[in-house]
Amino acid sequence: MNKSSLNRAVLVGRVGDKPEGRYTPKGTSMASFSIATNEMWGNGEDRQEHTEWHNIVTWGKSADFVSDFIQKGQLICIEGRLKTRSWKDKEDNTRKTTEIVASSITPLEWKKNGAKTESGVSEPNEDEEDLPF
Repeated sequence: MNKSSLNRAVLVGRVGDKPEGRYTPKGTSMASFSIATNEMWGNGEDRQEHTEWHNIVTWGKSADFVSDFIQKGQLICIEGRLKTRSWKDKEDNTRKTTEIVASSITPLEWKKNGAKTESGVSEPNEDEEDLPF
């Protein structure tokens, strides 16, 4: 590791949609998904909130874990590094995106086809589509 710099991101947020798992032509598994982090400030009637969306990519066994066990709305902790990549779209415009390449994904709650209850046990929840993100 270069001692003069550090590229590290740590986020705690809720999964925006079911992670999408894929395989490279050489058979390496990868998964991509987004998480939302919320920021609140002010008090009383002046209270404001902002939601920031983060694109996450993970590889190998971590990707397999995410594809099999991580659900929409689940609270997770992501550790990884920021990576910016660019490509040309169909109209030959250069596009860029910054994402977090996750090295560690830790579920902070478990969901099983439903929402977590106060006791920590998941129960079916038909209103899951009504999540604010």
